[in-house]
Amino acid sequence: MIIKMPAIPGGKTGKVGKINVKTGDKVAADDILVQVETSKGNRPVKAASEGMVCRILCEEGADIASNTEMFDIIECSDTDESTEACLTCMVQTDSIELSTDLLIIGGGPGGYVAAIYAAKKGVKVTLVEKSKLGGTCLNVGCIPTKALVKSSEICHNANTSSIFGVEIEGGISVNMKQVIVRKDQVKDKLVSGIDYLMEKNGISVISGQASFIDKCTVAVNGNQNYTIKAKDIIIATGSKISKPPIPGLDLPFVLNSTTALSDIDLPKSIAIIGGGVIGMEFAFIYRNFGVDVHVIEFMDRILTMVDRDVSNEIQAIAADAKIKIHTSSKVLKIQSSIDGMAVTTYEDKDGEHLMVSDKVLVAIGREPDLDGLALDCSGVSLNSRGRGIQVDSSMRTNIDHIYAIGDVTDIIQLAHVASHQGIVAVDNLLGKNTEMDYSAVPNVIFTAPEIASVGINEDEATAKGMDISVGRFSFEGNGKALTMNEPRGFIKLVKSNESQKIIGGSIIGPDASSLISTLTLAIANGFTEKQITETIFSHPTTSEVIHEAALDLGIGALHQ
Repeated sequence: MIIKMPAIPGGKTGKVGKINVKTGDKVAADDILVQVETSKGNRPVKAASEGMVCRILCEEGADIASNTEMFDIIECSDTDESTEACLTCMVQTDSIELSTDLLIIGGGPGGYVAAIYAAKKGVKVTLVEKSKLGGTCLNVGCIPTKALVKSSEICHNANTSSIFGVEIEGGISVNMKQVIVRKDQVKDKLVSGIDYLMEKNGISVISGQASFIDKCTVAVNGNQNYTIKAKDIIIATGSKISKPPIPGLDLPFVLNSTTALSDIDLPKSIAIIGGGVIGMEFAFIYRNFGVDVHVIEFMDRILTMVDRDVSNEIQAIAADAKIKIHTSSKVLKIQSSIDGMAVTTYEDKDGEHLMVSDKVLVAIGREPDLDGLALDCSGVSLNSRGRGIQVDSSMRTNIDHIYAIGDVTDIIQLAHVASHQGIVAVDNLLGKNTEMDYSAVPNVIFTAPEIASVGINEDEATAKGMDISVGRFSFEGNGKALTMNEPRGFIKLVKSNESQKIIGGSIIGPDASSLISTLTLAIANGFTEKQITETIFSHPTTSEVIHEAALDLGIGALHQ
């Protein structure tokens, strides 16, 4: 049974909110499948009868018109409770049977890179994606947020242009609709590029939800249904937004990292729950657009994954930008005021507090997406935490011919890690003995200024009792940074006194996202302080801070 969007008066469209079900879920008559936001308020879309969700034909945050198909519900009795019985419903009689050398489930930066790499090695590859190629990263993650970051930077630069002698009369305004349009144009161009690469490399792409029938066979439910037998399988289904147990998350003014990317209504104020990577990137995006921003963080500092000095520096910079940060604070609930404002209740050591804002952004984090996979039928085991698929250093699961890569493993949730894991997995299924090495994984946070790190930071090295030296240099001593009017921040290098090798680096400042590649190369190849100091860095560039920090490990930096 196909469930369609009810009529919206005036021929207008609505926006798909949080989808309450996933493929394979049992539903009862009148269960609310999703809420659709319209100009007249939220419209619930309900199941017409008891059954099981076979296909989800809509996406959260998407615009939707009247009579658009949203869900495919297959009628099932209450006795069909086993996974096998559900799969019997899902694998339809018109299923096309296929066989392939390598089946990849998920077309994100892990899955599609693995597919291209395997195809170039002569492997017959079939890739299944239930949504859009590019996964979270290209569609609702890395790329869209960076498009917003750039727009917000342009806004900030325009507002501060008088520093550079450029006067803008009459002030500036933000056209949020155009910001979102440009973001979508960038995203769509990249996604179409992946489509082209799939075709160019002879990769068969199938759209639908993949579910294991057994360890060698997968059913795919889509506009056309398939039963696929594969010699090898790579699971690359990525992650989904975590939903914390906070009352009020379903209120219309509450955003998550996906819906925020399509929100054309720029608020005057916003409360951001979570001071991690997602929360702080959005904090600077909104602030650069002129929004009053509050960040509520449970831990005693923001960005706990970075060097403490870096965390303290970005918090000070945020404060100077008038971003209000509330650490050691727990959100208790979100409510709506009489006039439709968001009221967030949180507590800290001084008791409970109320925060009133136009909107709330929940940026708590992401978790592995195993929805609809029927993983039990494959025999694949989860890790010891029960969160993510267990793999070894070759990215192989406990089932010899099944691999898992990317966020679904819950090792490191970074797109470039997923891509490299995909290459490692393909090498191993082709008989090579390749292992993942996580000792030199760069991490970038697109705040203002940017933050980047690789290897072991000072805090981690100290906690491990390592004998280290630390070199440091401030961007205030860098000529290029001063010409850019971006003197805030610094670089730190960590050297092992035992091996004399550089084992870690942290950067907060202009061009950090580019500079970190040099440090990654140095750490991955075991460079010493001497090898860096004897390297000539071009002038004037921000890269000179690397040379100065290396000098600071020895005789001392020359320009501070």
